[in-house]
Amino acid sequence: MRDIACTHVLTAASAAAVGNHTIRIEGERITDVVPATGASEQLFALPPLANAHDHARPTRTSSFGTAGKPLESWLSFLALMPPVDPYLANVVPLARSALGGAASVMIHCTRAQGLTDIATEAATVARAAHDVGVRVGFAFAVRDRNPLVYGPSEPILAALSPAAREEIARRFMRPALPVAELIALTDAIAAAAENPMFDVQYGPAGVQWCSEPLLEGIAEASARTGRRVHMHLLETRYQREWADRAYPDGIVKFLDKIGLLSPRLTLAHCTWARPDELDLIAERGAVMSCNTSSNLHLRSGIAPLAEMVKRGCRVALGLDGATLDEDDDALREMRLAELIHSGSGFRIDVDRAAILNAVLANGRFAVTNRTDGGKLVAGEPADVLLLDWNALDGDRLLPEIDPRDLLFARSTMRHIKELIVAGRTIVRDGRVTGIDFAALNEELHARFRHGIAQNGALKAALPELERAVRDHFEPPCC
Repeated sequence: MRDIACTHVLTAASAAAVGNHTIRIEGERITDVVPATGASEQLFALPPLANAHDHARPTRTSSFGTAGKPLESWLSFLALMPPVDPYLANVVPLARSALGGAASVMIHCTRAQGLTDIATEAATVARAAHDVGVRVGFAFAVRDRNPLVYGPSEPILAALSPAAREEIARRFMRPALPVAELIALTDAIAAAAENPMFDVQYGPAGVQWCSEPLLEGIAEASARTGRRVHMHLLETRYQREWADRAYPDGIVKFLDKIGLLSPRLTLAHCTWARPDELDLIAERGAVMSCNTSSNLHLRSGIAPLAEMVKRGCRVALGLDGATLDEDDDALREMRLAELIHSGSGFRIDVDRAAILNAVLANGRFAVTNRTDGGKLVAGEPADVLLLDWNALDGDRLLPEIDPRDLLFARSTMRHIKELIVAGRTIVRDGRVTGIDFAALNEELHARFRHGIAQNGALKAALPELERAVRDHFEPPCC
């Protein structure tokens, strides 16, 4: 049992913060939130944030030469990241998410380490999540078409020199498993790894990367099992252009037709979704994860978050492994989304309650497939984020200031005093309590430095591939 007397408590997204209240925790649950009877600690308590779309990439991708590249060429440069021990590859990014204030993390596993079968690797990811202490949604990304561009690969390969063509074909042109086997992978992963803190979901990579039989099979499997589905949709304008050619009746209408568009679905990005598509997504109850900094880093555009909220969509926020400073700071990411999308002048397009609901409640649901949490009230899970109020309000000029003002004006991961998940303290004073983060991070990067030296042929071939991909999407004018 534990009582935490706080200067300020934000119990829910739409609630006003209350002063001098005590949060009582017993086991994994909050038993009460009541006025404090004695002195309160200088803490601002709120529900932890949820990272509704991520890939748990082991390290910052700009270290592999990806900075400033659009998604369509950026993706291929990730192949420079050598495979390493899957525990190391996942415990480090999950710890970064915890240090940034996220208690729930969605892993859309697009690049498995591949040193074992995927079920064994997923069990190792679950062990890493347990050691850090975060809740995880895990979806292994499956795909069976378009490995290089959204269309035939042969013209891209033909544009490369023989040496580059051989290396790119070896790396990217592997045959896909049959549809039934791709879908069955999720059942194997669930049998090996699923637990109350680790929810296994279906993970089609995206419509442009998945055949219609694969998407139809996943839709049927999700309806039969109740498992969530996590996938990309309309992240870039090139995906928008491809979708309009491939699905002239509408890509979202297609997803609806095959039964994939449902409350069990999370759609990452939707940066280029149109108003009529947002209406249908809202009607079907799917969640959309907006990933503000990632879209900026990858030159993908700015998602119509205000239009999503206006049309009643269930919006969540994701970090996508590419926050503004590549540090997994969920607090800063929340603030950036609010700054960009809230409106101009006196007009409020997206209020703070909507942003908080996205990052506290909707995101948690998308990750965990559970409707509890996201609130600090009796009976809810004991997931609590404690900010250092003295550091957050370092000026101490107005005792009556609304703590939500400072939360959105200046909060970052450096203000985090403690993160509690399921009643367990997993971060305290900038340290992850269950692991030696500094040592594991250094070991991971030492292995990367050794492994990347073996990728000379790929490093030499990637600039040619990048030029060919660029010319495919933006043909030279003369």
